[in-house]
Amino acid sequence: VLGTAGTLRRFRVAVEDGAGQDATVFAAEVDAILGDARSWVAAKRFRLQRVPKGAAAEFTIYLATPATSERMCALGGLDTERYTSCRLPGQVIINLARWLTAVPDYGAPVSTYRAYAINHEVGHQLGQGHEACPAPGAPAPVMQQQTLGLKGCLAYAWPYLAGHRYTGPAIP
Repeated sequence: VLGTAGTLRRFRVAVEDGAGQDATVFAAEVDAILGDARSWVAAKRFRLQRVPKGAAAEFTIYLATPATSERMCALGGLDTERYTSCRLPGQVIINLARWLTAVPDYGAPVSTYRAYAINHEVGHQLGQGHEACPAPGAPAPVMQQQTLGLKGCLAYAWPYLAGHRYTGPAIP
């Protein structure tokens, strides 16, 4: 169980067959990201628990190729152009190409981008909307669409900064 207090929210992890990725490795990285003290569990409003296939879960985090992620996201009316990840009710869909290479000019290691992608899409699952860069040179809020550009902010992967929820202006 990730986190120390609050309602228990269960999730599964799935990796597309034939994508060349080890599901155990992906699951371990997801656990490390979501269990980090800077992630969503810092609020102590809920805990997260990864459960096995077949167990009851609120959502599934999928790692899927660009073509598959586009098809999955399109079922919910989203056009990702085979580039971005997305979230639909009960589905956090991570684009494998972004997972492996991040995005041009991100300015941070792929591991930072991976933490951002998981925290951003899980943030949507937890009810968070998009946010804007608060000021040039500031860390980018995790709910900023960093995949589409940092807009003057610096790459930042976490919902919490120095123990406090870090946000930017809401985007309607």
